[in-house]
Amino acid sequence: MHNIAVKKSILEEIRGLTKLIRPKQWVKNSFVFAPLIFSGLFLNWHAVESTIFAALLFCLAASAVYIVNDLKDIDKDRAHPEKCHKRPLASGAVSPKSAIALLIVIYCSLAFAWIYHPKLIYVITTYLILNWAYTFKLKHEPVIEIFIVAFGFVLRVYAGAVALEIPVSNWMFVTTLSISLYLASIKRRQELINSGTQSRGVLEHYSVSLIDRFAEMSAVTAIVFYSLYVMDVQPQLVMTIPFVMFGLYRYWFIVETLEEGESPTDVIIQDWQILGTVFAWVAYCIWVLLPTM
Repeated sequence: MHNIAVKKSILEEIRGLTKLIRPKQWVKNSFVFAPLIFSGLFLNWHAVESTIFAALLFCLAASAVYIVNDLKDIDKDRAHPEKCHKRPLASGAVSPKSAIALLIVIYCSLAFAWIYHPKLIYVITTYLILNWAYTFKLKHEPVIEIFIVAFGFVLRVYAGAVALEIPVSNWMFVTTLSISLYLASIKRRQELINSGTQSRGVLEHYSVSLIDRFAEMSAVTAIVFYSLYVMDVQPQLVMTIPFVMFGLYRYWFIVETLEEGESPTDVIIQDWQILGTVFAWVAYCIWVLLPTM
């Protein structure tokens, strides 16, 4: 009976650690693959391998950020009506010592990866430093905190370019920033509507109407900048513009009508129209940019 209890405890700890690193959120690291697609190098195995390596490292870095954030907010999360059950540290499913041990393992893994690709680790280190600043100070600063979240996606795109050792169009960077600002604004909007200021102190400085303007402006600039990028750099992809417009329209419909969108990851994974649009966009880009054999 004792052995069974020990095994059960170990399994619960593993499940808790798995929740702690939030693997579902790794879908955000798909931004790393953007340079691979637009460069037309997706049939080059070395390029694919390098991009996957970069994405995996970003998965580790993102998980490290989540662990640091949960350690920092453990007392606050314990007092929250929902997070006290959902967050492994707050619920007691994972001990702080186990979380710190896992964090050290992740940092050591990233440090070891420096041997293979130091330039890529510089980008990831920038991401980690930015998020440390966010966790301990800047997440309480209105507007700045939204831009930090969005800039994390820009760094993902840049990491994909660094992994391939290719330049990235400035249009791609500003388009990524605009789309990320849109998603981050929507997330704050839904948090404010669903939980008020309980979930984040910074929400005290926002109103729904203000965040709506943030989101609308970001959506418009995303469409404009993506269109300019396509027409200036990849004119053969002009037919992908409707995919981007439909995705943004559909997302806003989900937010406004279905009252979802607090988790962009859940929307992308669960809504078949959004998911289908993403797959169709990727498939069309690959088909058009397919190198001539």
